[in-house]
Amino acid sequence: MDYRYLGGSALKVSPLCLGAMMFGGETDEATSRRIIDKAFEQGVNFLDTADVYHTGRSEEIVGRAIAERRDDWIVATKFGYPASATARPNEQGQSRKWICKAVDGSLRRLGTDYIDVLYFHRSLVDAPLEEGVRAIGDLIRQGKVRYFGLSNFRAWRIAEIVRLADQLGIDRPVAIEPVYNVVDRTAEAELMPAAGHYGIGVVPYSPLARGVLTGKYALDGVPPADSRVARGDKRIKQTEWRPESLAIAQKVAAHAAERGTTSIAFAIAWVLKNKLVSSAIAGPRTEAHWDSYVDALSFQLGMEDEKFVDSLVPPGHASTPGYTDPNYPVEGRHVGG
Repeated sequence: MDYRYLGGSALKVSPLCLGAMMFGGETDEATSRRIIDKAFEQGVNFLDTADVYHTGRSEEIVGRAIAERRDDWIVATKFGYPASATARPNEQGQSRKWICKAVDGSLRRLGTDYIDVLYFHRSLVDAPLEEGVRAIGDLIRQGKVRYFGLSNFRAWRIAEIVRLADQLGIDRPVAIEPVYNVVDRTAEAELMPAAGHYGIGVVPYSPLARGVLTGKYALDGVPPADSRVARGDKRIKQTEWRPESLAIAQKVAAHAAERGTTSIAFAIAWVLKNKLVSSAIAGPRTEAHWDSYVDALSFQLGMEDEKFVDSLVPPGHASTPGYTDPNYPVEGRHVGG
């Protein structure tokens, strides 16, 4: 395994990070544990979960699965989303009150006394940033958290977090988690350059565009019965379920076949080829899914592959002109009522 430093830290992580979003929901505990054990045997040491994944069941399964070799794993989890559909105002967000409670809950579910990497799960436009950074600094001093990171933050907020950390005498964040894949390259425009400048590792999620880049969705066909689209997954329909992306996925599949590999291995290997990327989060639903992700580690892209992807989606752009994730709207226009 070719381990990489997580940004400017001295922490080494595997280039594939095992995403546990499906564990405790679509993926039962027995299957989840088989995947975790297999990943460990393959040299993977980085695992990503969150407090809200299946109302905490993901963290519980992860905790039980890694208990006997906890110190061999780099465990990342997140806070910030509402604890439940009926969450009260302070059972979410980035107040000191909620961060401390959320971390204690994650520690309990994970069955551990420390979190390796704690992410802000999302950026809140109207919330003060300094309070959250101070709280994490305190948790680091208490030994409950080792490092922290930022998920779904815009570049200017990353810069502001860095400024606050420096001002408060707290170590800077070691990682950001943006969406990044062949059909959504928008992170290349501002996020990745900012991360590189500040020495922050990039740990992209959704390298397969929520499954679109597997090539399993035909542009005019019926979605496979066990797919996210067929299951009515809201987020894929809001984001990656776009005609332009479906058409590109078929071209990627054909190109990958010519190169003697799968579209899955090609798409993940393309993400990992970016030197700013420390590790890519690959979240399997089945053991077979995980096996297909690992193939990316043995595939080498060349300059012709780079040119091919650039011909499909220009650097810094998404496949669909004007595309914006509705969960993260553009913030720069303010008008009176």
